Amino acid sequence: MTLSVPRIAIIGGGPGGLYAAALLKRLDPGREVTVWERNAPDDTFGFGVVLSDETLGGIEHADPVVYEAMQSDFVRWDDIDIVHRGVRHTSGGHGFAALGRRRLLEILHDRCRALGVDLRFRTVAPAGLEETHDLVIAADGVNSTTRERHSHVFRPYVTPHHCRYIWLAADFPFDAFRFEIAETEHGVMQLHGYPYSPGASTVIIEMREEVWGAAGFYEVTPQESTESCAKIFAEALRGRPLRSNNSTWTTFRTVVNDHWSHGNTVLLGDAAHTAHFSIGSGTKLAVEDALALAASLEEQPSLEGALAAYEAERKPVVASTQRAARASLEWFENLGLYLDQPPRQFAFNLLTRSRRVTHDNLRLRDARFTGAVESDFGCAPGTPPMFTPFRLRALTLRNRVVVSPMDMYSATDGIPGDFHLVHLGARALGGAGLVMTEMVCVSPEGRITPGCTGLYNGRQAAAWKRITDFVHAQSPGTAIGVQLGHSGRKGSTRLMWEGIDEPLPDGNWPVVAPSPIPYKPSNQTPRELGRAQLTDIREQFTAAAWRAARAGFDLLELHCAHGYLLSGFLSPLTNRRTDAYGGSLAKRLRFPLEVFDAVRGVWPQERPMTVRISATDWAEGGNTAEDAVEIARAFAAHGADAIDVSTGQVVAEEHPEYGRSYQTPYADRIRHETGVPVIAVGAISSWDDVNSLILAGRTDLCALARPHLYDPHWTLHAAAEQGYDGPGVVWPDPYRAGSRRPQTGRTDAPKPRLTLGT
Repeated sequence: MTLSVPRIAIIGGGPGGLYAAALLKRLDPGREVTVWERNAPDDTFGFGVVLSDETLGGIEHADPVVYEAMQSDFVRWDDIDIVHRGVRHTSGGHGFAALGRRRLLEILHDRCRALGVDLRFRTVAPAGLEETHDLVIAADGVNSTTRERHSHVFRPYVTPHHCRYIWLAADFPFDAFRFEIAETEHGVMQLHGYPYSPGASTVIIEMREEVWGAAGFYEVTPQESTESCAKIFAEALRGRPLRSNNSTWTTFRTVVNDHWSHGNTVLLGDAAHTAHFSIGSGTKLAVEDALALAASLEEQPSLEGALAAYEAERKPVVASTQRAARASLEWFENLGLYLDQPPRQFAFNLLTRSRRVTHDNLRLRDARFTGAVESDFGCAPGTPPMFTPFRLRALTLRNRVVVSPMDMYSATDGIPGDFHLVHLGARALGGAGLVMTEMVCVSPEGRITPGCTGLYNGRQAAAWKRITDFVHAQSPGTAIGVQLGHSGRKGSTRLMWEGIDEPLPDGNWPVVAPSPIPYKPSNQTPRELGRAQLTDIREQFTAAAWRAARAGFDLLELHCAHGYLLSGFLSPLTNRRTDAYGGSLAKRLRFPLEVFDAVRGVWPQERPMTVRISATDWAEGGNTAEDAVEIARAFAAHGADAIDVSTGQVVAEEHPEYGRSYQTPYADRIRHETGVPVIAVGAISSWDDVNSLILAGRTDLCALARPHLYDPHWTLHAAAEQGYDGPGVVWPDPYRAGSRRPQTGRTDAPKPRLTLGT
């Protein structure tokens, strides 16, 4: 039953607002639907609009008249061309559909008029619409006045970014979606171009703010900008001019709102959210918003319920799209990092930048292109990238999968027992190239909880040797590494499942830190470490490293992340010292580097050492990605063989930006800016993610935690699912009979061949 909403006001006559008007009027012809648009009917900014098959399917189902009108004007193509340093690589099978933005508006105008929608152009929406109408839809764009007027309720967050861009057009059609890179005397510039009609293409020119300024674009007229861009990209444009349509240079801003409705007013399209144009989602999201809002009004018994349902449906979809758009945006912002990649790997990196197109997905679209990238990378025929070897000093890992350190909180007196033997042994049998222990503590006071393991006495070392001996004997070719750390101010807390980071109800031990700042108000205030205590702790690390070497570990990782002791020195939020160990980043690095040097001095030279860092504190005033690069560079200069790049957990008031593979951009940046190998972590959950990240050159190794809790044989199963049976992964002889997927129920029932009419 259609909800009674007799009078609807729509502010903004862009595609989202117009399509919402058409849908709502079509669903209930008795409604009074009015659209206020301050511009003229034929005013439009930008040129072409790209829509996905998924969005088009929704339009076709909801309004076949609009779909058919659009269908007749679509330009379709399958290829993406990437041109860099004079070399063009083409990837096919992508499937795009575009049409002119002005033509799209004409179609929607005609449909609205045919349905009886009142379109009021050159008219600013009057104040007080929420009092005279039952529903007000604010589709008034990125600079929404409605959103700003009620900002105390919508709570918008508007984030500017680092590139300038301008929308232009060329009077000829590209034969593919084209990305072209220009390395100029002022810096790197890029062209994004695609056809939108048989005789025209959209052309977007983008560059970092500092490049834009150095090139003098801030002091020339729009026409001069257009002419300069045409000269810079003359080859891509075949010597033809560019034209503008009131085009100006602008900076993209990401818009996020905590809430999308206020009373009977609701946000739609760019007023509610924005997603960078490099993934072509602005109009797509607005049209999908309109579809969801109209459906919610049909399905819910009250306006309040309908607006809540609309927001609940759209927010997760938009958030996912914005994460992909943010990844794409930042890839182009940091384009200069990738210029020296091999040409085909550069192209693959660009194509997979948003993490929505993956290795497996791209292989389905264009097996020839993907196979060429794999061959350039060094993959033997039939070998997925994740099963290529990687060397650190004298240690060669047979594949790129790492079982990430995971605290088990299951030790007694710091001694790993049968649980640890089974836990780590099972994952070693599961095929990963490297299995890491949990954080192994260097002293009783350095434990996080009473259940943490240690390496501060001989009994613990002997118990660890039992585990390394099992791994080496039963899973030959699998390496096992130890992560050494000290809990610092996050120590003396309960087991994770009893209250993570909460102090013990009794039996607490004193905790120490660079500065006397408790992790949370409920935690102990740590004692600030003096010079003598620093020396003692450094010696505890070296003694633990010496025991680790005798216990047979193949690799040692120094834990300088997640707010534990050494991480506490690195972050300005937790290190307020005024002596030689606090202040500038160089001083904050001093003690962690002293510990690293001492450990490296006793750790066998042929065995590698890695360092785990938190690449951002996710908190204002904390370490940033730029700081992480310098931290990584410092450890590499002291002999670190790889940097294990995590984020956060340094302060309780952090605000992480969670999402699939959300930490990998930090590893990517460190790898390309420092040249040191990296281990990427953070919500990497599929073998397709691993292949994509490795082949794109964003990381050297991938560490996975929760997937290995879900499936100890994750790597073996990844090989089976990809049909791989080579040296990069070895099934233990007793398990080899299980190297094929078990049969499931029958799925090949005969399909109907004939449908009879009635």
